[in-house]
Amino acid sequence: MDLYEYQARDLFEKYEVPVLAGIIADTPEEAKAAAEKLGGVVVVKAQVKTGGRGKAGGVKVAKTPEDAYEAAKAILGLDIKGHVVKRVMVAAGAQIEKEFYFSVLLDRSNRSYLLLASVEGGMEIEELAVERPEALAKIEVNPLTGIDAAKALEIAKAGGFDDELAPKVADVFVKLYNVYTGEGATLVEVNPLIQDASGNIIALDGKVTLDDNATEVRHPEHELLEDKDAADPLEAKAKASGLNYVKLDGQVGIIGNGAGLVMSTLDVVAYAGENHGGVKPANFLDIGGGASATVMAAGLDVILGDEQVKSVFVNVFGGITSCVAVAEGIVKALEILGDAATKPLVVRLDGNQVEEGRAILAAANNPLVTLAAGMDEGADKAAELANA
Repeated sequence: MDLYEYQARDLFEKYEVPVLAGIIADTPEEAKAAAEKLGGVVVVKAQVKTGGRGKAGGVKVAKTPEDAYEAAKAILGLDIKGHVVKRVMVAAGAQIEKEFYFSVLLDRSNRSYLLLASVEGGMEIEELAVERPEALAKIEVNPLTGIDAAKALEIAKAGGFDDELAPKVADVFVKLYNVYTGEGATLVEVNPLIQDASGNIIALDGKVTLDDNATEVRHPEHELLEDKDAADPLEAKAKASGLNYVKLDGQVGIIGNGAGLVMSTLDVVAYAGENHGGVKPANFLDIGGGASATVMAAGLDVILGDEQVKSVFVNVFGGITSCVAVAEGIVKALEILGDAATKPLVVRLDGNQVEEGRAILAAANNPLVTLAAGMDEGADKAAELANA
């Protein structure tokens, strides 16, 4: 789960990372009141989960509360890369002397954490990594040992910080690392980390991504950080049923058991769609290795509720999951939906109790259901029906 900037700021404060005061506002009037409370120069910043806010006009300096009102009026409702601004943060201003960069992220390929630091911050870090890779330190950290003051100092010096700055930023590096481990994050990034006119190191703009597994197991309080209004309703419905679901832009709904099989099914359907009007997969939905009839029904309910779906391809290889459970789930879901179910289903079953599963579907004799002998045949038929 990606956090908004104001949420990241609050987490930083919890771990004593130096941050500026900030107040959220949903209206220009609230922004004006926030500026009055903070006093002095403030910055009105769009709260959206995407980059490029400044270039899009989503960050404005306000010298007076009236300026903050006008800034919020201009920013609220702004479309930034497809994200409509519904909230701003009014943050205290700072006299920036220098801008730095720091991040810690999960390096899955090496089963470790990766820390990135540079004395050159403020710009797009991707550009720095390409144009001047030597200016960006990349330090691998063992999750079992983490970082202490000495390791943080080593990272700072590798990032080009001089002897005066290195100890100051190293202290903040340790605190940011504590945010990462303490909150079960997969990314903590600050760009820029600044030194102000008084020599203070401040995390000016933070980005945090929390691990959903950590939220579920160790940090249930993170559920309060989720922006339920911004969530796709189908994804929210799937999540409530414990399904691994991602909405895509195509017309063929996909249900499979196991991420690998589902990914393969997406490819096969996309290929088949080239012969049927260019139709594409509408979603990724993995019902899991030991799915029950209830889970199957829940998955089908989610996909059939997607208006862009024209047909559904159920592709199951029964291992732990019995084809009987899948077939019963399909029959159950169609019974529950009744006349609301109008979209054709192509079902390919194989593996554990395949004959029994096919027999259940044949006995139900639902006109919406077509049985396919193989994955290629099923994908082609589903694409054909979606293009009908």
